[in-house]
Amino acid sequence: MRAPIRFALLLAAVLLGGCRVSPPSKFETHVVVFTKHHITVRNKSQRNPMAMNAQNLAAGKEAFGHYCTACHGLDGQNTGVPFAETLSPPLPSLASADVQRYTDGQLKWILDNGISPSGMPASKTILSDDERWSIVLYLRHLPPAGSLGEPAIYSH
Repeated sequence: MRAPIRFALLLAAVLLGGCRVSPPSKFETHVVVFTKHHITVRNKSQRNPMAMNAQNLAAGKEAFGHYCTACHGLDGQNTGVPFAETLSPPLPSLASADVQRYTDGQLKWILDNGISPSGMPASKTILSDDERWSIVLYLRHLPPAGSLGEPAIYSH
């Protein structure tokens, strides 16, 4: 086959099918969730050294408010975050079963290292160890969706 014809066929394939994106199937989603929970996200057996009390929970809410609300909303459930559903993959609600199934150690590992290429950044060099553990406490006790309103950065 001559080069111009091959090029035309390749271009047609890219234009007609190469740019099409469809949501992942249930099977693909299951594989990704399983992989994160059992292979890539580490520290499954690590325990949170912070006691669950009002002071540590308040510290977690404050640290979350400084670092996490731009993407996850004040309540951790994407309330008021205009782009949460348009990202690929979409931002999960931190109250979802998939997120809550992580152990405390895994949640801390995610905060420490991020999840590439999802857009979840690492915070190990930005937040202290105590701040990250307190955020894990907050994630376990999120308020009802929408109860804290929108992050101020998105208010009109």
